[in-house]
Amino acid sequence: MAPAASSRIAVVTGASSGIGAATARQLAAAGYRVVLTARRKDRIEALAEEIAAAGHQATAYALDITDRAAVDEFATAFKAVGVLVNNAGGALGADPVASGDPEQWRQMYETNVIGTLNVTQALLPALTASGDGTVVVLSSTAGFATYEGGGGYVAAKHAEHVLAETLRLEIVGTPVRVIEVAPGMVKTDEFALTRFGGDREKAAKVYAGVAQPLSADDVADTITWAVTRPSHVNIDLLVVRPRAQASNTKIHREG
Repeated sequence: MAPAASSRIAVVTGASSGIGAATARQLAAAGYRVVLTARRKDRIEALAEEIAAAGHQATAYALDITDRAAVDEFATAFKAVGVLVNNAGGALGADPVASGDPEQWRQMYETNVIGTLNVTQALLPALTASGDGTVVVLSSTAGFATYEGGGGYVAAKHAEHVLAETLRLEIVGTPVRVIEVAPGMVKTDEFALTRFGGDREKAAKVYAGVAQPLSADDVADTITWAVTRPSHVNIDLLVVRPRAQASNTKIHREG
């Protein structure tokens, strides 16, 4: 079913690649007018053109979600928003706590947690005004279990999970759902490469021997399914992993 006119706008952060781009495509196909945000203007403009060429509606808006003044200005464009997908974030480095770079930890917290907070706070009035709003927080299985070398990212994702859980408690009774989708191992073009500073060999080792890690489309399909449930149905938390991954540290690798 296409969304109601009052809630047809879906804002997707981090829409320039990976899960964000895939989610924007799928929500557009589901009948939403998607608003693509990311720092890389050229990427989101190209995606908006692609979505429009497919017969759907999309608008690109260059935005750094850690810049609160910019986020607040962006939010003034909307009287009502149906869906907010907080996808922007990511991991940096895999050093142990003893030698981790505090600047990387700070940057991960700013993007994954404060960025999500900024956009959610700024758009919550418009989500409420729609009469049928949905906040999606794309966290990670890192928000529930630790692993060596993941301290900074794990800490940020734990905080993002708590943000979603607390928001759900605080706004119960309003016409806004809070959905958390927590993916495990997802193979995208950029996630591991960014984490390891462009080192392709290190990035490839993350997925070595794993026959079928999740794809961006797999996660986008999960998000779109959760968002398009009837209004009274709230998917509080959905953990999605590839079959080869039993936990953050238990992964079946072939060969």
